[in-house]
Amino acid sequence: MNLLTLYRIIDKNKNKEERRNPSFDSNRVVKFLGYFMVVYFAAFFVFLGVMFPAMFREIVPGMEPYHIMNQGFAYLLMLDFLSRFLYPSLSKDMKPYLLLPVRKSQLVSAFLLRTGLRLMNLMWMFIFVPFAALTLFKFFGIGGILMYLIGIWLLIVMNSLWYQLCRTLIAESPWAYFLPVAVFAVLLLAEFALPGLPISRFTMELGEGFIMGEAWAFAAVLAGIALFYVANLALYGKYLYLELSRHNDTQVKHVREYRFLEKFGEVGEYLKLELKLDTRNKVPRNQLVMGLIFMIGFTAAIAYTNIYDGFMTHYICVYNFAVFAVMNLGQIMSFEGNYIDGLMTRKESVYSLICAKYYLNLIVLVIPFLMFLVPVFNGKMTLLMIVSLMTFTAGFVMWMILQLTAFNKTTVPLNVTMTRSKKTNSLPQMIVVMGAFGLPLLIESGLKVLFGTDGAFIAMLLIGLGFIISHRWWLKRIYRRFMKRRYENMESFRACR
Repeated sequence: MNLLTLYRIIDKNKNKEERRNPSFDSNRVVKFLGYFMVVYFAAFFVFLGVMFPAMFREIVPGMEPYHIMNQGFAYLLMLDFLSRFLYPSLSKDMKPYLLLPVRKSQLVSAFLLRTGLRLMNLMWMFIFVPFAALTLFKFFGIGGILMYLIGIWLLIVMNSLWYQLCRTLIAESPWAYFLPVAVFAVLLLAEFALPGLPISRFTMELGEGFIMGEAWAFAAVLAGIALFYVANLALYGKYLYLELSRHNDTQVKHVREYRFLEKFGEVGEYLKLELKLDTRNKVPRNQLVMGLIFMIGFTAAIAYTNIYDGFMTHYICVYNFAVFAVMNLGQIMSFEGNYIDGLMTRKESVYSLICAKYYLNLIVLVIPFLMFLVPVFNGKMTLLMIVSLMTFTAGFVMWMILQLTAFNKTTVPLNVTMTRSKKTNSLPQMIVVMGAFGLPLLIESGLKVLFGTDGAFIAMLLIGLGFIISHRWWLKRIYRRFMKRRYENMESFRACR
């Protein structure tokens, strides 16, 4: 079987998978919102492509607009790289095809080909097509426009392979986030520390080479594509082999007993289970480390710079307090879907599990609170602000996120990263996650109008305390709601394993 035939089979099967997915009908609203956002951003990009020529002529009268646009290629690639984290990775759908008599390298090549040819890579063309038509046609004609657009598309394809390489490393270890950060930092340092803005000058000449159809410009980008293709191929070969050949360990290196939790009875046993779940398994552990990295970065930016002063300070405060709860409780019961049958064999064990998850996330709030003491001492925040937002998160926000206990019914693997199928977020998950980060700010703004700044924070503090004090009551109601849907959820958990 050749590569193109395999690519067509995979593409055909992916289209059928989306239509035959049990959640296809239930996620129609999500799909509609997704299509609406695509149309919205396409129209917005076209507007930018039409406005940029006049804007660039006004800002830099002595240069052609396409020269200024070409100087920003590096920033475009950075923005494109970051935007790809909003989309699921195409590389996590290989498992069904690994049973076929197809070479592993050929299978990986087919998925890398899908990565390069996905429609997302054409989104930036909504900017460049009208921009090129308005700035290049009078000088270079249709041929120059076509060469320019092909060069831009090849750059985006190269960037998608670079992103895929980083995404694979990040799936294995969240510390790999420092790789793209280091690369972007070096590029920015070379741009602003060295005389003559070398990166902008190179990208301007590269864009000029695209327009003129010069071989060196296309050869440079094709060489980058080949380099990242070979790196992805080697990396996937390594991690796929390790994941598929995994075996059960017979020697235990170190076991943490957490005996101090035994005095809390059944809830203490589930606290042990939660701690072991988050520390021993790759997927939840990576999520927590990733959240910690972003938390440290945002807190340091608030404490030692002015880039997040004003409204963003409040947003990041809300984000840091809620991010662990969103990552952990946002997928509540999804990790447990791997062993949901065992949980259901004991009466009210799920209620004790929910309590344990809630208590553990209450304790975790101490981490961002201690981090925010630095900007408090620097005068960027007030102690009342962080205490009120922490309490509001511990009460109202966690109450809202824990409602997903009854609605989450998709099993998330604990350790599989390379071959697990992509997970489709349900509409309740999307609403709750957006509410966890957005509602505190809306409520804070409304209360400030009524009671002023300090009065708003005191009111949020009281609301949070009310939910914390009554947590036994509403956790019991969440548990009862889950039990009413338990058979439907258990069937879905089993089907998604």
